[in-house]
Amino acid sequence: MAQNQPRFDVQQRYQQPPQQQQQLSRQVAKTTTAVTLGGSLMVLSGLTLAATVIALVLATPLLVIFSPVLVPATITIFLILAGFVTSGGFGATASFLFYWMYKYATGKHPVGADQLDRAREKISHAAYDVKDRAEHAARGGQQGT
Repeated sequence: MAQNQPRFDVQQRYQQPPQQQQQLSRQVAKTTTAVTLGGSLMVLSGLTLAATVIALVLATPLLVIFSPVLVPATITIFLILAGFVTSGGFGATASFLFYWMYKYATGKHPVGADQLDRAREKISHAAYDVKDRAEHAARGGQQGT
């Protein structure tokens, strides 16, 4: 009975096919790279935090001394920049509207022209209905006196 069972050597038992060895070596390389990169980034993050704290400690007295000047200057700069950004946005919107109106007037059928035409028709029909009701009410009110 013992002779019928296949014999396994210790070396043959722990030996893996070449494809599995390549996959294992790739996994080890990926893990090593990830750990190295992650550790480096953690160290860089710690150094950045330390530099930020040191800069804040050194800059705090200057900020306290110059705050009567810096706060109004910051507000003024913010308002100026907000004005420029708003002005640019309005200018871009106006130029787009002029372009759209030009295309609509020349009959090139811009995006949204169908909706505009439907809205114009609804408004004109509603105005016509209001006019008819007002005329009818005016006639009815004159006949009663």
